[in-house]
Amino acid sequence: MIAMLRCYECAINDATEEAVSICIMCGKGLCMEHAHRIDLPIWEGGYPAPVKMLKKGLPRFVCSDCGNILLPGSCE
Repeated sequence: MIAMLRCYECAINDATEEAVSICIMCGKGLCMEHAHRIDLPIWEGGYPAPVKMLKKGLPRFVCSDCGNILLPGSCE
């Protein structure tokens, strides 16, 4: 028998949805409903300070709690 990772948010609400991603910050398993894709900003430049922010961000999956910490208002 193979055990699949379940969505943490669904599990605390007594549902059993399979996880399709994992939050990069806290490690929670997330289903399609609870996974949020955000683009983290990428800075280009040298030491001691970044010169400019690149146009394309780095795509990542996060839960709503961590997404709102990284980029406030991004996971509402």
